[in-house]
Amino acid sequence: MQRAEWNGRGRATTALCLLVAAGLVAWSAPARAQFDFFGLFGSDEEPPEPSAEALPYDLDIVVEGEADIEDSFETVSTLFRLRGDPPPDAEALVRRAQSDLVPFIDALWGLGYYNARVRIEVAGVPLTIRGENAQAAVAAARGFRGSALVPVRVMIEPGEVFAIRSLRVLGPDGAPLALPEGTYALEPGDAAASADILAAQANIVDYYRAASRPLVEIAAVDPVVIHPEGVMDLSITVAPGPIAGIGPVAVSGNEGVPEYVIRSFIYTEPGDPYSPEALASIRRSIGQIEAISAVRVNEADALNENGNLPLEVVVSERLPRLFGVSASYSTSDGPAASIYWAHRNLFGGAERLRLEATALYLTQDGARFRNTDEEEWWDDLGGKVSASFIKPALWGTRNDLLADALVSRDRTAGYEAELFNVTAGIRHRFAERANVQVGVQYEIGRGTDVLGEYDYTLVGIPIAGELDMTDSRLDPREGYRLRAGVTPYLEAFGSTVGFTYAELEASAYFPLDARKRYVIAGRVEVGSIAGAELGEVPTNRRFFSGGGGSVRGYAYRSLGPQLAGEPIGGRSLFEASLEARLRVTDTIGIVPFVDAGSSFRESYPSFDEELRFAAGIGLRYHTAIGPIRADIAFPLNPEDGDDAFGLYLGIGQAF
Repeated sequence: MQRAEWNGRGRATTALCLLVAAGLVAWSAPARAQFDFFGLFGSDEEPPEPSAEALPYDLDIVVEGEADIEDSFETVSTLFRLRGDPPPDAEALVRRAQSDLVPFIDALWGLGYYNARVRIEVAGVPLTIRGENAQAAVAAARGFRGSALVPVRVMIEPGEVFAIRSLRVLGPDGAPLALPEGTYALEPGDAAASADILAAQANIVDYYRAASRPLVEIAAVDPVVIHPEGVMDLSITVAPGPIAGIGPVAVSGNEGVPEYVIRSFIYTEPGDPYSPEALASIRRSIGQIEAISAVRVNEADALNENGNLPLEVVVSERLPRLFGVSASYSTSDGPAASIYWAHRNLFGGAERLRLEATALYLTQDGARFRNTDEEEWWDDLGGKVSASFIKPALWGTRNDLLADALVSRDRTAGYEAELFNVTAGIRHRFAERANVQVGVQYEIGRGTDVLGEYDYTLVGIPIAGELDMTDSRLDPREGYRLRAGVTPYLEAFGSTVGFTYAELEASAYFPLDARKRYVIAGRVEVGSIAGAELGEVPTNRRFFSGGGGSVRGYAYRSLGPQLAGEPIGGRSLFEASLEARLRVTDTIGIVPFVDAGSSFRESYPSFDEELRFAAGIGLRYHTAIGPIRADIAFPLNPEDGDDAFGLYLGIGQAF
């Protein structure tokens, strides 16, 4: 998840095939409202000039009434799409115009206007579907060759939108099916638009597929339109099919990645209940293999002898090597540049190796830390060099080997640190979003903070677990997440200090409506360091609070114990956030929120030191990959030197 933050101080419609009879009625009443809507929507292409070689035309569309149906005709109208490519003669022009009559009617019916009337005139001659006036229109259009544009006029009278009067969902035997309320998202009184009727059918299919019936079909759709009353009686016949489980899974498309690696990321077993979510989980979990770029799950057309549905997993592989560079600038941290190289299938078993180097010009509030004649500019250089390695599916199991190494030199507002760290461990995957890992860690370093200078060596055994039961990683609307870790640092093997570092984070998401447009989200995080005094714990292992992803509105890592006006971190942490995620439209949302938190001197949050609070509001732009986030937060109990507000940008929700 990426984010940026700033702080300031006081500153088309698809036509439904309906089994009804209807006629096309020509009309000549004058239109009451005219819309040049193609021009309004950016399609203002001018027709070609009169020519002796072709017969260009001037297209004029007239819509009676105030129906907002402008977008529905651009894709169905041949006259509109080909207006820049004039026909060679009058016969071709009349055929082009005549071919638009049925698509216009279909589009209007698709919107629920079943009494709509359409008339198309070429050179003042009205056309009909049967073509009675075609020759007269051809003769009239010929007179414009080489002298003027042929006037082509489309006149539309939509009438009133028809409504659903009754809706029945029937089984194969004709008996009504009892589906939960709201399953179809269509009810009597709604517009009888084809898009909504198709959506209702899709919702019914989704309902039965989620109930382990993969072969469900819409057997028949019987819409009866009553024109005089402006209503539709709709019957949908459904063949639910049998309840089925997941059958054997075949794997194909893998050329460089062994099949056993892919299978280790499939957590369903033959006989497990079929569901679309189970298939989506297969796609997501296999997609976690970095050597794989795309995953498709194909379903068989029939059940096997055990009543299960066979599946085929088809994968596509990524190019094995990648290389990249990046540069950034922060008003608080200064400039930085990174370069990285990675191999996604190092030894032919989907092993991933990534090497990265980052150079930083260490500054504070945009100014050099050291800016004296005695110090050289390179004294302000910092950065890190890291390597990470993953070997998935050890011996075909759900165990992964993880190894990381890091050399870094860094400085924040509270401390300077130089360190070397190497960590190795085993991760066991219970399911797509449930795992535990245990490893060993060795770190040596030196640091400086307001408490003084220190050298240290740490030898630890990190143990961590994660459980994610939400419906989305970037935009969760329902479920919960748990993340916990504990690392005992031993007083052995050369370690200079012993203590236990523990952290727990939990978040939960509660939808307030069936469509999950309104969600209450909450997060709590606590941490503790026990077994050593505050001054004995290296600064980069202490808890800090404040900033994006923490307590918004306050400067990054600024909250908690201080000495001489500088944050020194704490031995415990408490943070909590509460958000109301409200969708205003399908793509726009607002998020009022409150945050609270701080770090503390003692090993457990005692709250003797003041909690800091902030409140704010966020804007979300929801995309297919997740929301784009913009939050502004204001401290509620600021202290001297705190910013008046904080602005944060990122991808995905705050938690």
